[in-house]
Amino acid sequence: MDKQEFFEDSGETTAGPLDGLVVIEATTTWSGPMAGCLLADLGAEVIKVELPPGDVTRFAPPLLPGTELSFAHQTVNRNKRSLSLDLRTDDGAAIFLKLASKADVIIENFLPGTLQSWGLGYDDIKVVQPNCIYLSISGWGQFGELSNRPGYDPSTQAASGWMSLNGEPEGVAVKAPTFLADDFAGLHGAVAVLAALHHRKLSGEGQHIDVSLFDSLLFQSNGFLTLGAMNAPLPRMGSEVPVAVPCNTYQCTDGDVFIALILDSHWTALANLMRRLDLVNDPELSTNKGRVARRDDINEAVAAWFAEHTVEESVRRAAEVGVAVSPVNSFADAAQLPHVVQRDMLQDVELEDGSIAPIVGPAAKFSRTPTSVRTSAAQLGADNSEILTSLGYSLEEVEAFERQQVI
Repeated sequence: MDKQEFFEDSGETTAGPLDGLVVIEATTTWSGPMAGCLLADLGAEVIKVELPPGDVTRFAPPLLPGTELSFAHQTVNRNKRSLSLDLRTDDGAAIFLKLASKADVIIENFLPGTLQSWGLGYDDIKVVQPNCIYLSISGWGQFGELSNRPGYDPSTQAASGWMSLNGEPEGVAVKAPTFLADDFAGLHGAVAVLAALHHRKLSGEGQHIDVSLFDSLLFQSNGFLTLGAMNAPLPRMGSEVPVAVPCNTYQCTDGDVFIALILDSHWTALANLMRRLDLVNDPELSTNKGRVARRDDINEAVAAWFAEHTVEESVRRAAEVGVAVSPVNSFADAAQLPHVVQRDMLQDVELEDGSIAPIVGPAAKFSRTPTSVRTSAAQLGADNSEILTSLGYSLEEVEAFERQQVI
């Protein structure tokens, strides 16, 4: 399908399908900001509330080359407004409650009980906004024996069992290179908010949503928790999988490729491509079960073929016979792919310092209400005056809040 054809039904320019939804995000680091990022990308007005002197993500290395701006902050806090507000003060809490009274959704990801101690828990918000959707994201959840324990992304990767399967068979367990549990929790949080909004539309009822990094990672572990509960063996296999062969990384003459082969017909196509009629005609190898039983033989044959070809030749010739082979790219390699540009996965955005950076674009595409990176991550407190005056505070009161370090 042509890109223009996909978007031919797009209506008048809007921020996205959630245009008009108001979200207040009192969050830090990644999981909570990711939930807000997804809603902001979808068009919601998201106001990020940060304790002065700013969320730690603002200062997280590495910095974008040629700037003093954090890659993390620019990635996860785009499309949001910024209010710097000390929620630990009486005035700060009062301002937040006034802001919450006009909001559809509240997102927080502090240690359970923290916002309650500041008078800003779900029960406090219900007083000023009875039908509010209140999303709490934490390491271990709002209840359960671990709920009061600090929780970070790698902590939950380790405790969940996920890390135990990651790495080479003879090596140590390895965490994911990305904030995997944070991302999953943010994604589940955003989906849960949309479900709660649907319920509110039908019933008029708001509710408290509890999402944990731990639960989100367990849910996204492909049912392995069930196997673990039944004491089924779960070996660490590196890049291989227990159910299919070949599925692995192989060396070519100028780099590495990865092949994932599930269908028996694809095995036949690959064996023919390698001109290994002995493998094609071997009845033991005609099914995945048989190939799994002879994993070493298959890996040896496939590795030998790739070792004689370039990455480009391997990918191209495999594609011609319908077999999925991909180059093992770096992120720098991936950023240069025309497909990335065609899919708007990098969008040039003017940052707060005036520089331009290619920011990662939204994943979901909407034919009627297209989404984009509309604005860069805001300077800390950039919207303080506008937001506070919209709540009825005078400029003199705003200046007083600043002198008192409430904002």
